[in-house]
Amino acid sequence: MVLSKQYLSCIKKNTEVDIPGTTIFSLPEKVLQFGTGVLLRGLPGYFIDKANKQDIFNGRIVMVKSTSQGDTETFQQQDNLYTQCIRGTENDERIDRAIINASVSRVLSASSDWKTILACAANPELQVIISNTTEVGITLLDKDNVSAAPPVSFPGKLLAFLLERYRKFNGSTESGMVIIPTELISENGAKLRDIVIELAKQNKLGKEFIDWIKTSNDFCNSLVDRIVPGKLPAADKADTEEKLGYRDDLMIMSEVYCLWAIETNSERTKSILSFSKADVGVVIAADIDKFRELKLRLLNGSHTFSCALAILMGFATVKQAMQQQDFLEFITALMLDEIVPAIVSEKVSVEEGLEFSVKVLDRYKNQFIEHQWLSISLQYTSKMKMRNIPVLLQHYKRSDLVPQYMALGFAAYLLFMKSVPNEKKEYQGKAAGSQYAILDDKAARLNELWNMNSTDEFVAAVMSDKNLWGTDLTLLPGFSATVKEYLLTIQEEGAGMVLKKIKAQKIV
Repeated sequence: MVLSKQYLSCIKKNTEVDIPGTTIFSLPEKVLQFGTGVLLRGLPGYFIDKANKQDIFNGRIVMVKSTSQGDTETFQQQDNLYTQCIRGTENDERIDRAIINASVSRVLSASSDWKTILACAANPELQVIISNTTEVGITLLDKDNVSAAPPVSFPGKLLAFLLERYRKFNGSTESGMVIIPTELISENGAKLRDIVIELAKQNKLGKEFIDWIKTSNDFCNSLVDRIVPGKLPAADKADTEEKLGYRDDLMIMSEVYCLWAIETNSERTKSILSFSKADVGVVIAADIDKFRELKLRLLNGSHTFSCALAILMGFATVKQAMQQQDFLEFITALMLDEIVPAIVSEKVSVEEGLEFSVKVLDRYKNQFIEHQWLSISLQYTSKMKMRNIPVLLQHYKRSDLVPQYMALGFAAYLLFMKSVPNEKKEYQGKAAGSQYAILDDKAARLNELWNMNSTDEFVAAVMSDKNLWGTDLTLLPGFSATVKEYLLTIQEEGAGMVLKKIKAQKIV
C-alpha cells in the first residue's frame, strides 16, 4: 500500500504514527514555497503541519519546483503526503516518532506550470512566501526578464509573482506578502529584497510598483537550524515501512532539535505567521543575531575546529567520534571552556551559550544520523576563516592565554590540508591509512606552502597569510608556537596521543 489520502483510514490503528484528519485537506492555500527539498519539508513544513493539526494556522503550502531536476510525479501519487521520522535525544530521552505531514496542497513546476503559479497571486489568503534555493539562489542575474515564462533566477521569479500580485489587487497595502528566505546566508531577507528591487528597476516596472515592494511587503531575515539528512538508508526505510504498514517514497528523517528564527518588527507579519504559536522552535524577534551567533560559533564553528582532528583519528562520522571518550571531552571543553567565553556579549549571555552547547552535544551524539566528517570539510579554509577566526580574535581580546583546543583544531586542519595532486589536479590527503579528497578553493595555496617550507616555516607562512585569514595570526601571543607544537606531535605520535597529553596536562 502506497501512502495517499485514500489509504489514510487503512493505516494500522496501533501504528505509532501521527495521522492527519480529513479536514486538513480542505484548508486554503496560504503559503507559496520555492523549493521542494528536505530542509523545507522537515522544518517549515513540519511547523505548518503541526499548527494545522492544532487548528492554529489552518493553511497549506503550494510548493514550486524551481529546477529542472527530478519530477513531481511521486508527490502526485501520494497526494503530497510524506512521512517525517523524528529521531534523536531530548533531555536524555530517546525520541523515535513518525508523523504523516499533510502541509502541502500542490507541487508545481516552474518550467511547465508557470501560468498556474502566477494564478496563485490572485488568492487573497495566500500571504506568505518561503524559499530555499541554495545560497547561490539569492544572486542578481542582470537583465533577468520578468516577462519570461518563467524568469531564469529565483529573484526574477519572485519579482514576476509580486508584479502579478500588485496588478490583481491594484497595489493595495493589504495585498503585500510576508517573504521569508531560508537560504543560509546572513541578512538573507534584506539581500533578496535589494536584488528584487534592482531587477524591478532594470525591467522598468515603475516607481509606484517599486514603492509597493518596499512598503507593503515584509522581507524577513531568517535562520533555520535542523539536521534533515533526507531519505533513510534502504534497510532502515524498509523496516520503517514494515512497521507503519505502507510504502512512502517521500519519507524523510530529521533530528529532534528544530529552530526557525524570523526577524521582523511588524505586528501584521506576526499575526500572519500564526503557526509560530504551535512550537517553541519558531522564534519571531526584532533581532535574530543572537541565534545566528550561537549557531555559527557553537554548532558550525565546533564542527570546523573538530573536523580534521576526527578524520586524522580515523572517524568517518560525527556519531563515531562522539563515542570516543577523549574526543568527546575535547569537543565539550572546546565549546564550554573556549568558544562560549569568547562569544559572550550584550546579545549572548553565558547561560545561553552553555545551554546551546549542551543541545549541540546531544545533537552530535544522535545515533540515527550518519553525518560524514568529509562532508563537513568541504571548503574547509573559508569555513575556518568565517566561523572560527573571529572567535579566536575575540578570545585574545579577553585573554592572552593560548586557547589550547582551538590551537589543536587549527593544527589538525593544517595537517589535513597537506595534499598531493593527482593526474586530474585534484588534491588528496591521507589519514589513518586512507586517502580523502580535499574539496577546498585554497587547496592549491596550502599545497604550495607545504611544498615550499619545512614544517616550522610552513606554520609561520600560512598563519601570517592575510589573504587566507584577513589578519596575521602570528601576532596572537603564543598561538603560532602552540599550533606548531601540536602539528609536530600529531605527525610524530598521532592525533589521539595529543588528546591524551592535553587531558593529562589539565588533570595536573
